[in-house]
Amino acid sequence: MHHVYIGLGSNLGDRRQNITEAIRLIGERVGTVVAQSSLSEFEPWGFQSEHPFLNGAIHVETHLSPFDVLAATQQIERELGKTERHATKRSKSPHTSSPSDLSPLTSHHPPQYKDRPIDIDILLYDDLHQNNPRLTLPHPMMYERPFVMKPLKEILKFT
Repeated sequence: MHHVYIGLGSNLGDRRQNITEAIRLIGERVGTVVAQSSLSEFEPWGFQSEHPFLNGAIHVETHLSPFDVLAATQQIERELGKTERHATKRSKSPHTSSPSDLSPLTSHHPPQYKDRPIDIDILLYDDLHQNNPRLTLPHPMMYERPFVMKPLKEILKFT
């Protein structure tokens, strides 16, 4: 059994319902949700918007691999209305071969963040450390983001 910590955020539509539905689908498709933080409101980080985010975190026990968790959560994002229009834009680095190879660690230009109905990020997966173009663990920028660390610390107390 693997332990995965996931961050969730929403700043468009019914934010609480978007996150609630994401957690329900994660419980169905990824594994057992064993802890859930409270939801807190935060101003957008890395861009200007009049729409504040609602953020939280969950702890999930799963048999899935990190890449299977990623695929499942990205599918849930799409089902809940996240489209290419909402996706974070990353500039192409000379060290990458395609847009899917981009990560915050390989881009020379800061990402362009946008409003979104749902955002699901894998923060931690067991004690795994990896820097893969598709998935970097632990999440590379989580320590810089209060909207990630506050809910994550809340659930780490109980696990």
